[in-house]
Amino acid sequence: MSCSRCGTQGRIIKVSGKVSDTCSVFLPEGEDWTDPGYVPHDIGIGGGDYLEFAFCLTCGQMQGTFPVPEENLSNNRH
Repeated sequence: MSCSRCGTQGRIIKVSGKVSDTCSVFLPEGEDWTDPGYVPHDIGIGGGDYLEFAFCLTCGQMQGTFPVPEENLSNNRH
């Protein structure tokens, strides 16, 4: 797999973890964003009880589809 930003081959790290209802996500303004304990769906970091994402060890670029559409953010707000 190559990085979507710098093109480096073989330096993409994938992270996966079960958070068991212990995830907190906050908007830059500090407002609670999701149901407490759950990973939000549709923003590129997993969903539900699972945190899953990938990033480049060379440049730090998160891998996935960005920018995240505004409607994805609205769907996860309280």
